[in-house]
Amino acid sequence: MAREASPRREVVSGVTAPTPAATGVRPSDEASARVWDLAATILDPEVPALTIEDLGVLREAHADGKRAHVVLTPTYSGCPAIDQMRDDVASALREAGYDDVEVSYTLAPAWTTDWMTEAGKRKLEDYGIAPPQARSDAIRGPIPVTLGVKCPRCHSLHTREVAKFGSTSCKALYQCQKCLEPFDYFKIH
Repeated sequence: MAREASPRREVVSGVTAPTPAATGVRPSDEASARVWDLAATILDPEVPALTIEDLGVLREAHADGKRAHVVLTPTYSGCPAIDQMRDDVASALREAGYDDVEVSYTLAPAWTTDWMTEAGKRKLEDYGIAPPQARSDAIRGPIPVTLGVKCPRCHSLHTREVAKFGSTSCKALYQCQKCLEPFDYFKIH
């Protein structure tokens, strides 16, 4: 029996509950892996040198025929870029032929810079942004200690924080005391 084509449907909002399955890992089944790979091409609108996969925002991808579902975790609950990421993922999936597209968010577990890929951290540095230089669990404890931030241009550790917030709230503004260049530092979360 031939199945009737369903009208195109798109859900692009909402917060989902976290799933017990591991997230942030490319699915092993071919159909879901294709959805992941399409979503993984989307660039971060605030740092266009990074994909959402590099950033660690892409958490899950699922496919069932012409239905695709992607779960994103914003870098923080008020992240203004997440809506653009959602729209870009939905558009890429629709362009790839998926009729029923859902892109949702999850806030738990909270995003951490530990989810950034090593390739993403290298891309940040090449782009002129100092990547996070420790794991988030390294700064938790009775006395959090911030070590020197390496300049992405000359690689000097002789830098100073100019402002707690840089071009976006997930970055701080630093200046290198050696080459005198200002730069953003992607803060550890």
